Amino acid sequence: MKSHRTARVSEVIREVAANAILFQIKDPRVKNVTVTRAEVSGDLQHAKVFVSVMGTVKEQQLTMHGLKSAAGFLQTQVAERITSRFVPHITFILDDGVKKSVEMARMIREENERLALDRVAAGLPPLETEKVTGEATAVDDDDLEDEFEDDLDDDELEDDEHDAATKKAAPPKPADGTTERPI
Repeated sequence: MKSHRTARVSEVIREVAANAILFQIKDPRVKNVTVTRAEVSGDLQHAKVFVSVMGTVKEQQLTMHGLKSAAGFLQTQVAERITSRFVPHITFILDDGVKKSVEMARMIREENERLALDRVAAGLPPLETEKVTGEATAVDDDDLEDEFEDDLDDDELEDDEHDAATKKAAPPKPADGTTERPI
């Protein structure tokens, strides 16, 4: 099977699953669900829908059970969207990628804060990208507004110069209304 066809089918399955979970499934167990991606087998017989569920482990298990029971409904929704001999059998898989990325961001932030505190403790000034816990740098809003207004003024000047240059370059129109140009 061509890879672009499987990619299109997996995208349709992802869209249908996301819409159905968000708007059509009335099961109270299915909540806080994000469809991250979908994968389809080469023969278009099986589809894996990866979902991220925010909440406790018990809430995740409950949501996955609700999604498993709604898989048949989602298959009928997919059947209405694709024209294929077979409708893929849908399986939901819990995707921990979002939780892992949030955890990694937290770990990186904590390490950066620890490094910044170590630099301060060693008597070195913190780097511009480092934030020191407990120390806040004040940014003057008036300075930001002045910079923004200066940028706007520069853009307006460039636009005015461009308009003036295009007006000079355009040939004059004949007074009689014709569109012929002299040769």
